[in-house]
Amino acid sequence: MDKETLQAFYIYLNSQQTAQEYLFNCYQKLGEEDAEAKSYQNCNAFIYYLQHSKEFYKNGRKLETLLQPILFFYGMGHLLKAVLLTKRPYYPESTSLLAHGVSSRKRKKKHYKFIEDEVKVQHKGLFPYFTEHLYQIKSIPFEKISMKHLFSLIPELTSLFYFDGKKHLIEIGKLESTSLTFPESILDGYHLTKNSFIKRIAPYLPDIKKVTYKNGTIQLNLDRPFTKQTGPFFIHTNQTVHFPHERENFIPISEVMIHYLLLYNLSMVSRYEAEWWGDLLVTKPEIDYPLIAQFLTITAKKIPLLLGEILIDNLNMTNP
Repeated sequence: MDKETLQAFYIYLNSQQTAQEYLFNCYQKLGEEDAEAKSYQNCNAFIYYLQHSKEFYKNGRKLETLLQPILFFYGMGHLLKAVLLTKRPYYPESTSLLAHGVSSRKRKKKHYKFIEDEVKVQHKGLFPYFTEHLYQIKSIPFEKISMKHLFSLIPELTSLFYFDGKKHLIEIGKLESTSLTFPESILDGYHLTKNSFIKRIAPYLPDIKKVTYKNGTIQLNLDRPFTKQTGPFFIHTNQTVHFPHERENFIPISEVMIHYLLLYNLSMVSRYEAEWWGDLLVTKPEIDYPLIAQFLTITAKKIPLLLGEILIDNLNMTNP
């Protein structure tokens, strides 16, 4: 979905009438018995979540890096809650869902590096809740994960790792295409045969019509175009499709989850590790700085697009 269409749709939802009608249609398609009552009950909260998110992002883009993690984290949180209201008419069902759903190390090591830091997923809270109800992932494939690992799964950061001599994601095709091409050398990093590799990735793709091995590549012909991020396939804002080069990066999660975890930890560091955060922004001592700065630029643009696509997709949901 193009950026202009999504922006227009966000504007369209900015009234009680349009928000209520939109929620009513969403709830009808979900089979909610009290669809009309719940749509009236939730429309103001839905509008405020969208408006507050917009303001956090708008003001965050104008400010220096110092405050951006906090504003972008809250902007993302409000937008997530708006999207959840379209899927879960009774959200939040309990106060436990109001927690972040993730935690980080309270005391930082003496020679702290952000890329070496980790976050831990909690059993309750917003993170596991939206993971299940927006992306149907009930079992998150990790308990802890490092910031470097998360950064390495964002396509727009790939070039920064290339300069360091490391290859985490590789470009394999374009969005809306029915063809994806992998280098055969990728099999070495996965320790799989060609057939086993195809079986490993097939569940995350449209049906594969044909597989061709040609000039050191594995070419997949799909029965319909590849249209959105699924599993370990990540989409660059330039509409190219990227895939993990090594087995350790094969993590079938949504990129929205990755941004949430990174923003959570960045917001905590910027609030509670003032000396380290200040030194990072002034002296720019290590690769932490370019990765964080580039990530903040990307997430401010990309998350409203990725979550906006879900709002648009709700219009095309079929009745149960």
